[in-house]
Amino acid sequence: MSSPDRLPIRRALLSVSDKAGLITLGKALVAQGAQLLSTGGSAKALREAGLDVTDVSDHTGFPEILDGRVKTLVPQIHGGILGRRDLASHLAQMDEHQIAPIDLVCVNLYPFAATVASGAGAEDCIENIDIGGPALIRAAAKNHDHVVILTEPAQYDALIASLAQGGSTLAERQLWAGAAYAHTAAYDAMIASWFAGQRGEALPETMTLSGSRRELLRYGENPHQNAAFYVTAEKRYGIATATQIQGKALSYNNLNDTDAAFEAVAEFDKPSVVIVKHANPCGVASAETLESAWKSALKCDPVSAFGGIVALNRPLDEATAEQIATIFTEVIVAPDATEGAKAVLSRKKNLRLLLTGGVPSATSEGLTFKSVAGGFLAQSRDAGQVTVADLRVVTKRAPTDAEMADLLFAFRVAKHVKSNAVIYAKDRATVGIGAGQMSRVDSARIAARKSLDAAEAAGESVALTQGSVAASDAFFPFADGLESVIAAGAVAVIQPGGSIRDQEVIDAADAAGIAMVFTGMRHFRH
Repeated sequence: MSSPDRLPIRRALLSVSDKAGLITLGKALVAQGAQLLSTGGSAKALREAGLDVTDVSDHTGFPEILDGRVKTLVPQIHGGILGRRDLASHLAQMDEHQIAPIDLVCVNLYPFAATVASGAGAEDCIENIDIGGPALIRAAAKNHDHVVILTEPAQYDALIASLAQGGSTLAERQLWAGAAYAHTAAYDAMIASWFAGQRGEALPETMTLSGSRRELLRYGENPHQNAAFYVTAEKRYGIATATQIQGKALSYNNLNDTDAAFEAVAEFDKPSVVIVKHANPCGVASAETLESAWKSALKCDPVSAFGGIVALNRPLDEATAEQIATIFTEVIVAPDATEGAKAVLSRKKNLRLLLTGGVPSATSEGLTFKSVAGGFLAQSRDAGQVTVADLRVVTKRAPTDAEMADLLFAFRVAKHVKSNAVIYAKDRATVGIGAGQMSRVDSARIAARKSLDAAEAAGESVALTQGSVAASDAFFPFADGLESVIAAGAVAVIQPGGSIRDQEVIDAADAAGIAMVFTGMRHFRH
């Protein structure tokens, strides 16, 4: 199949919902001698800019019908796009049926996603499902040897530059054709997802994922891996909505850890701070002020906090920024920041400050995904939370009110720590975190050992876990895990329960005189 190296534009069809850059493109095309075809609002905008435009209905001799549902779905348009200029038979048929070639199609689609996001009813959403647009895009992309397809205003400048050189190159048209099919695929994926939602199917039989590349990353988890950051249509405050105020480019690990930290801090109602290292919290605290929460969170594990990620659920203030700036921190993420806080952090040139615009709901619905060989796993987000009313006291001694508050705090932290997870907490602050061990006993012991190190760093002689409460993300299968927690100094425990040896574990708690409650809810995180 032959194709011209440079493709001049003699006739262009412009029909866009997003009018950004439309006039500039139209003027550039007219300057090169192109005839403009258009419809509706696009034609009106071009005419108001002083450009000569032919309505599609005048070009085809067929009016728009069915309230505009049919205007470009006619042979005079699709024949002009799909006809191959290198086949005499195609050219003969186009001439026989008076079909003029169309060399450029510039289309972007009805704003379906925006209509859904506005809360519009089903009828309005369906009316904003574009039919002619995707057909035009796919036709032009298929015949990209002879036709230019543009679907994004960001592509216009490159075409305008090419027009000055005699027209687009085949390589450019191939690039835009690929982008066009990605555009319609993402559009159809949104519509399919909406229909699944209308049916109440969170996990439909066929699931199509789509994302727009936000940026190429220097590398993935390790330097020999390639990586990129993609954003989806999900409207959730976090790294996808964040504006980077300062600092060097974010890495794959930075993004992953920052997401983990911000999702964790969203669990808490009071001013809270979460410090994350390698996707696990190493310090979490809630207090009356962010500054107090920061100090308590840092005390849990000041060694791991070095080079970590700090997440806050309130706008960052100047006093807290001054405190955080005393140690090396990779990223700070918050819903907002005061000008004073920004000024403080500006002295740390490599520190990244991300402002998300809000805090995500810890209880909102949504899906999370993991890749596996040959496919992916999808599940609903862990939006589970327990309250005092959900708890069942299983020991002779019931927790005090203060212990109960700490138990609920610790269990929310456990939800964001890799399994097996054991958390010690006191006064709404973690004092020991054991994460990611194959044995729950090891998690309990590691957390206790780290609390001794933290006490030493704080100049205290007693482990921070003395008099604390403990949370386990899943049940204790044997009494040995609970006994390790008791040995660390915990006086109350929260766990899901459900083991065939629950009574053995309860008996061990009663023998030690501690309180224990069952949640009936597990929080595995792998």
